[in-house]
Amino acid sequence: MDENIQAINRVFIDIGPFTIYWYGVIIGLGVLAGYILASREGVKRGLPKDIFADLLLFALPISIISARIYYVIFRWDQFADNPVRMFYIWEGGIAIHGALIGAVITAIIFAKARGVSFWKLADVAAPSILLGQAIGRWGNFINQEVYGGPVTREFLESLQLPAFIIDQMYIQGTYYHPTFLYESVLSFIGVAILLWLRRVNLREGELFLFYVIWYSIARFFIEGIRLDYLLIGDVLRVAQLLSVVLIVGSLALIIYRRIKVNPPGYLESTGKIKR
Repeated sequence: MDENIQAINRVFIDIGPFTIYWYGVIIGLGVLAGYILASREGVKRGLPKDIFADLLLFALPISIISARIYYVIFRWDQFADNPVRMFYIWEGGIAIHGALIGAVITAIIFAKARGVSFWKLADVAAPSILLGQAIGRWGNFINQEVYGGPVTREFLESLQLPAFIIDQMYIQGTYYHPTFLYESVLSFIGVAILLWLRRVNLREGELFLFYVIWYSIARFFIEGIRLDYLLIGDVLRVAQLLSVVLIVGSLALIIYRRIKVNPPGYLESTGKIKR
C-alpha cells in the first residue's frame, strides 16, 4: 500500500515556457501576509504608509540572495560539480538565517536613510517575519525537504495529522518527522504571542528581540531532529550554534538597552530619529 503513495506535484502551473512552482507561490503568500500585517500596524504606530512597501523592494531580493549564499556556503559539495545549480532556487535550498542576516542589514541601512528608528521598524515587522516563516515552511513540505529522522506511519497518525501530510512524509520508502510542521506551528504560536505583547507595551526593540529569542529556542530543538542540517566541521550544527549566540545576544541587548538607553515603550515611540 505505502509503495503506491504519490508525492504532491511541485509544479503549481505551466504557462507556455514558464513553470511556476508551489514553493515560490507559498513563499510569495507568506511575504504578502506579512506585508499586510506590518503595513496596518505601521500606520497605527505612526510610520509612513508606504514604508514597508519601499523596504520590501530592497529587503526581499537581498534576503533571497543572502539566504541562498548562506546555504551554498555550507552545502558547497552539492554545487561543486555543477555551479550553475546555485541559481535553481525553485528546487529549494535557502537558509532562513541567511535571509534574516540580509534583511536586518538592509533594514538598518534603509531605516537610517529614511530617518526612522530601526528598532521601531523591526518591532512592527517582527510578527510579520514570523508569520512569513510559518507560511513559508509549507513550501518545504511540498518539496519534501526540511524533515527529521525516520518514524513509523503509526507515529504520524498518533499526531492526528491529515492523510495528505502523512503521505507526503513518505520519502523513498520511509516515513519521516514533519519538522517543517513543528516549526510552522511554533511560529504561528510565536505570532500570537507577539501580537499579545504589543499591548504589553515593551520597550522599543524588545518585540523584535523576543522574536529572535523565540525562534532561536524553537530552531535549536528542531535542528536536533532534522536530517538536512548544515555543519561546521563534522560536529557543530550551524543553526544550533547560531541560535545560542542569538539568544544570549538578544538577552544581553535587552538588559543593556534598559540600563543604558532607556528606550520608550512600543506604544509611545514615534519611530523617528533625530537628524
